[in-house]
Amino acid sequence: MISERTAGPCSLTEAYAYCQRLATSHYENFSVASWLLPRVLRPHVYAVYAYCRGVDDLGDEAEGDRLALLDDWETELRRCYNGSARQPAFVALQETVRRFDIPPEPFLRLVEANRMDQRVNRYRTFADLLAYCENSANPVGHLVLYLFGYRDAERQRLSDATCTALQLTNFWQDVRRDLDKGRIYIPLEEMERFGCSEDGLLEGRFDERFRDLMAFQVERTRELFRQGLPLIPAVRGRLRLDLRLFSLGGLAVLDAIEEIGHDVLHRRPKLSRARKSWLAVRALLPLSVPVRKTK
Repeated sequence: MISERTAGPCSLTEAYAYCQRLATSHYENFSVASWLLPRVLRPHVYAVYAYCRGVDDLGDEAEGDRLALLDDWETELRRCYNGSARQPAFVALQETVRRFDIPPEPFLRLVEANRMDQRVNRYRTFADLLAYCENSANPVGHLVLYLFGYRDAERQRLSDATCTALQLTNFWQDVRRDLDKGRIYIPLEEMERFGCSEDGLLEGRFDERFRDLMAFQVERTRELFRQGLPLIPAVRGRLRLDLRLFSLGGLAVLDAIEEIGHDVLHRRPKLSRARKSWLAVRALLPLSVPVRKTK
């Protein structure tokens, strides 16, 4: 979790070094600040990552009154915008926000997503789930676009499709883990349509109905990846490579779900190191990202 250090000023160099240590000490499916990133952007990516990581840690792991802690986090964010940030992560973020003229909205939406996590653990409809993704996933894509100099609504719209697809992929990959935390992200309306129940999920009841339900989720998510693909040729240089890598990675996880017969109640599909390495190579090749057509 982000340090709550407030005693004494923190230099900008120290602040960015703190964010770098935080970012590089956490393993993700794909490195947050990969070697593909321009060196000049890395400190700012680290700063944005530190913010995103910190607010997620508060929403998922913090002890005590998480809503109050999130209120404090928002207060510190607002200090970034009036030039009085105190904590190391926010001192760095303050400079990044100034340099790239990033509005507060995407940061505030991430706070709201974590507030939602404290109040909501079921989603009635797919539209409700998409509304959650609007706060939990899509702001991250907007922040990346700002760092690379893109501010237009069309690129943001395409980014939203990809980020939502990545968020949904994570949900389908982690059905069991989320159940253990008391959360169900599969829309209840769709569970009922396929003849599945909450009790069945909690009991680990895998049958043809659940398999069909997850196959439906996987295919719809694959379609969202397809909708976001036009963003790749709409950006330049290394961001294009990273977008290809994230899309390929998300699609590979969907493939892995299919490979285990959609039984995410008993197994967590994941990518081997060899498969990740191959995806990194494929991202460098001048080929389109393959997306199967939905049935």
